[in-house]
Parts: sequence; C-alpha cells; structure tokens
Amino acid sequence: MVFSHRMAALAAVVVIPLGIAATSYALTDSPEAPKVPPKVELESGSPSAAPTPTGTSSTPTPTPTSTPSDEVVSRPPVSDDDDDDDGPGDDG
Repeated sequence: MVFSHRMAALAAVVVIPLGIAATSYALTDSPEAPKVPPKVELESGSPSAAPTPTGTSSTPTPTPTSTPSDEVVSRPPVSDDDDDDDGPGDDG
C-alpha cells in the first residue's frame, strides 16, 4: 500500500508539470515570419524630390556649408559643494 502511494506521488510530480507544459504548448499561437518590405526609406532632415534617372538631375545636389569638427572641450572645474557631510562628529 505504501509503495502504491509513493508511485502515485511520483507520477503526479512528473505527469502534472508535463501536462501543463503540453497544454501551454498546444494553446500558444505560432508567430508568422516577419515580412521584410521591398524597399526601406530612411528619413532625412529635409524632404527630397522624387528620384530622377541617373544623369538627368534637374537640381544640383546641395553640399554642406560646414562639416562637423572634432572640438575639444575642457573639463569643468571640480568643486566640493556637497554639504551633506557636515553631520555630527564631523571635524571639518
């Protein structure tokens, strides 16, 4: 009798989680494969005209008036404005 109770407990420990997993797997929807658009357009700062065939551009391509430069910025000065350390027992 004790052996059958142990077997029932062992079976319950194994079968119940497997049943939950199988039910969860059966009820989940399989996601569709992502659809890739045929053409990807990136936004730019200014709207552009409709593309023209090569060699027949009606307007010249604007060139940037200034290019970004590598500007070195100095670090701000270090100051001790933290007044939270003026607690009791502080000798400073």
